Amino acid sequence: MIVLKSSRELELMKEACIISAQALQVAGEAVKPGVTTYEIDKIAYDFIKKCGATPNFLNYGGYPATACISINDEVIHGIPSKKRVIQDGDIVSIDLGAAKHGYNGDNAATFICGTCSPEVKRLVDTTRESLYKGIEAAVPGNRIGDIGNAVQTYCEERGYGVVRDFVGHGVGKKLHEEPSVPNFGHAGRGIRL
Repeated sequence: MIVLKSSRELELMKEACIISAQALQVAGEAVKPGVTTYEIDKIAYDFIKKCGATPNFLNYGGYPATACISINDEVIHGIPSKKRVIQDGDIVSIDLGAAKHGYNGDNAATFICGTCSPEVKRLVDTTRESLYKGIEAAVPGNRIGDIGNAVQTYCEERGYGVVRDFVGHGVGKKLHEEPSVPNFGHAGRGIRL
């Protein structure tokens, strides 16, 4: 069931979302050769706490860290470690969230460590642009399938596939709320926005 939020609730959520986005930016700036995923996780934790918020991934379902940090071909949910050292040319995906006033923010981004091949840059640029295509499709009157179809079509037209085992989701008082938002779909199908 999709939980509709009042204007007041959206304002409360906004602060958690801003903190989460800023923590993601700070964590992304720390992606450098020789840095461990544990160090990046600690940076994100400290930033979120400094903002008076709570890292909402930490201890969620037993998860042991503030962020999920995945390197190269890891799809999602990489657990930070003192042994995972980021190398020049790595693709580093960071997913994290913050809770404040009883509401959650949750976001992810991919960062390139140092220099990379043209192929890696093209992959990261394509996936980033596919996000914008999905956002462009997220307008009143469209459906969830229009969002997923926009992402899928953009990626597939450029020779890439999309992950079908994991999806995006809504947030609110709970970290994971409806609707599920996949990176694939059929235009004109699914819940109407």
